[in-house]
Amino acid sequence: MLAHRIIPCLGMANGRLLPGLHAEGVQDAGDPVEQALRYDRDGADELVILDIAASYAAHSATLGVVQRVAEALFIPCAVGGGIDSVADAGAALRAGADKVVVNRGAVRDPDLVSQLADAFGSQCVVVAVDVRRSTDRWAVTVNGGRDATPLEALSWIAELEDRGAGEVLLTSVDRDGTRSGYDLALTTAAANAVDIPIIAWGGAGSYQHFADALAAGAQAVMAASLFHLPGYTIAGARSFLRSQGIAVRP
Repeated sequence: MLAHRIIPCLGMANGRLLPGLHAEGVQDAGDPVEQALRYDRDGADELVILDIAASYAAHSATLGVVQRVAEALFIPCAVGGGIDSVADAGAALRAGADKVVVNRGAVRDPDLVSQLADAFGSQCVVVAVDVRRSTDRWAVTVNGGRDATPLEALSWIAELEDRGAGEVLLTSVDRDGTRSGYDLALTTAAANAVDIPIIAWGGAGSYQHFADALAAGAQAVMAASLFHLPGYTIAGARSFLRSQGIAVRP
């Protein structure tokens, strides 16, 4: 059985770590490389670094961090934020990233996903899909869930698979920051719609929430602020999931 993954996420702006990915009144929370090393020592399967500023200056600073992280860590690292072209992705991979995360760029130009898969291989391409529930559908959004698009989530995810995406980072905007658990109905629907791995994100507030999302069909779970809380560690999550009979890396 394929082991499920536990993936911490580091949110950044201008090369510095943020206390939470969508915190109001952004404040400096320290050196992201130090935090990345802690996650590596604690047994994370992968690391995702997201540049929420996504400006040219911030993107350049993030690539510097990626290079430092890649030199220090042994686990795979994905980087996202401002990946809007094959050139952007190439710069991130040359800096040491193993994967790139694309979101708004794919919505603007769906062919970008095919171009990235052709250039670097599907295993490098993670597409983030930010979803809000509407009256009769799951709607795809961009810009942190602030801007709606005409896309319906499940059909968009299926198109992404057809275009060569290797994984989908599925975020419930409604659950993000609530610590009330992942959107399990969305997770199951997405996992049933495609064969590529679904990474669940948005709403983690306990180890049980990880177990629930994996049971609902996610191949991996991601969390950001949860691992900043006292008592919550990657090792603790791994031990809990193993106690529930869920396959994770030893």
